[in-house]
Order: sequence, then C-alpha cells, then structure tokens
Amino acid sequence: MLSGEGPLAARRTRGVPGAAHVVLVGAMGGPLGGDAYEVRAEAGPGARLRVGSVAATLALPGQSTPRSTYAVDLEAAGDGLLEWLPEPVVAVAGCDLAQHTRVTLAEGARLALREEQVLGRSGESPGRITSRLTVRLAGRPLLDQETCLGTGAPPGWDGPAGTAGRRALGQLLLVAPEFQEYEIGAHSLAPGVVLLPLDGPAVLVSALAPDALRLRRLLDEAAQALGRPGV
Repeated sequence: MLSGEGPLAARRTRGVPGAAHVVLVGAMGGPLGGDAYEVRAEAGPGARLRVGSVAATLALPGQSTPRSTYAVDLEAAGDGLLEWLPEPVVAVAGCDLAQHTRVTLAEGARLALREEQVLGRSGESPGRITSRLTVRLAGRPLLDQETCLGTGAPPGWDGPAGTAGRRALGQLLLVAPEFQEYEIGAHSLAPGVVLLPLDGPAVLVSALAPDALRLRRLLDEAAQALGRPGV
C-alpha cells in the first residue's frame, strides 16, 4: 500500500531489481516552523523496500513558531529488508527542527539506514537541528542516540569534541545476520569516519565532512568496504 498527503508525496519508481522502490517528493518547501512531518515505511516478511527522496529537505524558520518536527517510523518483519536512504536535511538559518527516526526490526530483519545533516546553506549560519535515532531489534534496544547542533545548541557543539567546524555529518547503520562474524572492534576508516560494531549484529558508521558532497563520498566508501555498494 502506498499513500501520502500534505507536503510529502510518495511515488513508486523503477531501478532496484527485486525490490519496491519509493521516493518522497516535496510538494512545497519545508518543513517550516510549526510543521509536523510524519513518514512511515514497513517491509513485510521476505520483502525488500527501498525509500529515498528526490532532493534535500530544507528545514526553514516559520513566521511565528520556529520549531518544526519530522518523525520517521520504520519497521521490517523477519527476512525483510528495509533501506532508508533519503537525501540530506539542511538546517537553514533560523530554523529549529526536531527529527526523530524510530526503527523496529523483527528477528532476522535487515536494515540499511543512511541519514545526513548539513548545517546551513553555503555562506550562512546554521539553524538548530536536534536529531534522535532509536532502533529496536527483536524487542530489545540496539541503538539510541541524539545530537543537538547549530545556532542555539548547547555550547561546544562546533568545538573539537563536536563537529570541529565541519558543516556536514551523517551515519550509516547496517543490520544483517552476516555481521555476526564481524569481529573487528571500533576503528577509524578514514579521517572523520569511525566504524562501531553493535550487538545486533550490526555496524554503525559515523562521519564528519566539510560539505554534503564529501560526506556522501565517505559514506559510500564505507558501504563499499562493508560489502554494501549502492547504499
């Protein structure tokens, strides 16, 4: 079943053999301050679903209410594969976006999730973006992390222990049974890129970069190294 209303339209497209491929199309700019976006995607038993977007999401300030929300709920049944691969979210100057991605996976489900944030457009200060990712696998917590970055965020967000002045950050989370054999500990894949094995079995790759283009290249290289090209 495919449905959508309001500022986001869901469209089925071709290009992924053996899988349903859906792209999200923004019918208008935003989210603006005061908007509340919601996206839900589910892969049933043995199904493969890839969800992407046609363009970056621009979080914009509102005239009276600065805060906007973007809730994403993802679910995959046993032997199902869900790929959540949207384009970046850009925190435009003056915005205040709260983004929360919730993932629920059954035993034996597979996940490929890529999320990217860009702090401001070129030549401008960033707005504020609070991003949380929570993942449950077979009824138990796998990952729960939150970042708050940009103008108005707690002090130190752009310091050496934060983004170190870089404007783009992202993560790639892969959950699959074959990572049970992945015995290498946490380590750096490249400058600004760290791999962390999780007790999923799963692996989390986190990256910082000066811009969105370099960030995508770093995450693509990590996916290639982990045997998941095209993610």
